Amino acid sequence: MNSLARFADSDFLYRFRRDKVALVSAGIFALFLLAAFLAPVIAPHDPYDQTTIDIMDAEIPPVWQDGGDPRFLLGTDAQGRDMLSTILYGMRISLTIGIFAVFLQMALGITIGLVSGYVGGRLESSLMRLADIQLSLSTLMLAIIALAIFQAAFGGQVYEDLAIVMLILVIGFAEWPQYARTIRASVLAEKRKEYVDAARVIGLGSPVIMFRHILPNTLSPLLVISTVQVANAIISEASLSFLGLGMPVTKPSLGSLINSGFEYIFSGSWWITTIPSVVLVTLILCINLLGDWLRDALNPKIYKEG
Repeated sequence: MNSLARFADSDFLYRFRRDKVALVSAGIFALFLLAAFLAPVIAPHDPYDQTTIDIMDAEIPPVWQDGGDPRFLLGTDAQGRDMLSTILYGMRISLTIGIFAVFLQMALGITIGLVSGYVGGRLESSLMRLADIQLSLSTLMLAIIALAIFQAAFGGQVYEDLAIVMLILVIGFAEWPQYARTIRASVLAEKRKEYVDAARVIGLGSPVIMFRHILPNTLSPLLVISTVQVANAIISEASLSFLGLGMPVTKPSLGSLINSGFEYIFSGSWWITTIPSVVLVTLILCINLLGDWLRDALNPKIYKEG
């Protein structure tokens, strides 16, 4: 309770309440997050249940247009699936991939950054050169190569079953250098401070010093990076799905929904691509705005000037 009381009275929460852009962005993002993960409860239809889909319901416009059906508020796609339900389930998949890919990036990047910054020497040089090589390569290029090879080797059915896991692994492994380089820079500054020398004197081991003492003092930039990286991971997944190398049509994400309706955008069925695109852009915009606010809120120079 004391911790909650201190947080309620903190400058961080005070600044958040006074920032209208941050409040609106957080509210919209929380609404999207809640709707996505409650999709099985609140979605009018189950887009994964083929028995509930009727091809005769294909390409019904949204309810506010002529020819709309009250059963389908946002219309239907070319397969007859309810767009509202499909978007909710698709947003759930996109957010799941984005969040877990960032967790993987953090685990790899924090470990590598801590070790390279604390140990130094040849190990640091080798790990940072590896990070430089990784940064020079496009995430999409690495993902396209890895996913194409996996599909060719194991077939489309196996990939369809493991698509979420593969996308998390590929995006996670492709983006870890962002964390590693940031953590390394912070560790280089922290390891020269007196509390680290004191920990060494009392006999604490290197892993304990790195993870228990140094890591907590480097978390501020990690929070900002993580916010941006969630948005980047969602964009990467949407791009791969749009190219046909992401989520399959039977388990649509926002990217695969945009891809599946792209050929109909000029034939009159604009909603199949446009509505998921608007949801994706709004989601990414809210995350990026929250990241910008978090960067400013955790910057003591900006706080002092403000």
